[in-house]
Amino acid sequence: MTKIIFMGTPDFAVPVLQKLIADPTITINAVVTQPDRKVGRKHVLTPTPVKRAAVEAGLLVLQPEKLRTSAELEQLNAMETDLLITAAYGQILPNSLLEAPRLGAINVHASLLPKLRGGAPIHYALIEGHERTGVTIMYMAEKLDAGAILSQAALPITEEDNVGTLFEKLSVVGADLLEATLPAILAGTIEVVEQVEAEVTFARNISREQERIDWTKSARAIFNHVRGMNPFPSSFTTYEGKNWKLWEVVESFETTTAAPGTIVSVDGTIRVAAGDGQTVDIVLFQPAGKQRMTTSDFLRGSGKDLEAGKCLGEV
Repeated sequence: MTKIIFMGTPDFAVPVLQKLIADPTITINAVVTQPDRKVGRKHVLTPTPVKRAAVEAGLLVLQPEKLRTSAELEQLNAMETDLLITAAYGQILPNSLLEAPRLGAINVHASLLPKLRGGAPIHYALIEGHERTGVTIMYMAEKLDAGAILSQAALPITEEDNVGTLFEKLSVVGADLLEATLPAILAGTIEVVEQVEAEVTFARNISREQERIDWTKSARAIFNHVRGMNPFPSSFTTYEGKNWKLWEVVESFETTTAAPGTIVSVDGTIRVAAGDGQTVDIVLFQPAGKQRMTTSDFLRGSGKDLEAGKCLGEV
């Protein structure tokens, strides 16, 4: 039996864990995930998706707040383990843990490395307008996402994709790719490819300020920005000093001479000027203090007084 430690946190990691659970040749010594967090307006303490899957399978679950300085690290280092597997765990692992397993440590990363190293590769693939993305399985190093590549699988990005759809697709791709790659790792026959440092790009965690829409950008860039934040963390703009969350926009391909951020028309949709002289239509959004709604519902209700010529954002 191959003894494994698995580390992961969000929904993306669950299919990977489930593949390992279903493999009769694998024993999972422990599952490490982030601590339970308070979620929603009622601040309900909520376990991670990986914890829920691990508990259902009857596995040992460890949830250190800071792994590097935790008692759990000593516990993990002392385990007799063949391989450490991570998938979107959320913390950089100390070198002592990377070196403890007999066959080392591997990571299931949601980009085609060396492109988009970091914690938000799916978001940046959309925001930057990539035509494809994928999953890389690599050996782990103490430097962020810098280890040698073991295998990769590519996936085209469609016009309909957002962060949510790509997370779902790539989680399946990642689980299948790991299943196909593990036999060679365990047999010691895997061939590795070093990453080319000159081709490295980064996908740092999204900041609050990055969520704000910059209306001076092109219509295409605004479309990519909104879908690159949907459904989380969400993008926003301001209207009369209050925040609007934008969940979906489309390019309307109407040209305008209006200043970026200007509402060009409110005839069934909210059409807004972008920085390249093109326009976008707001399809789905959430005005301050209200529920998410379509723009057509908004314009029939509380938005009946919205007028063309007013501006969104700080431009």
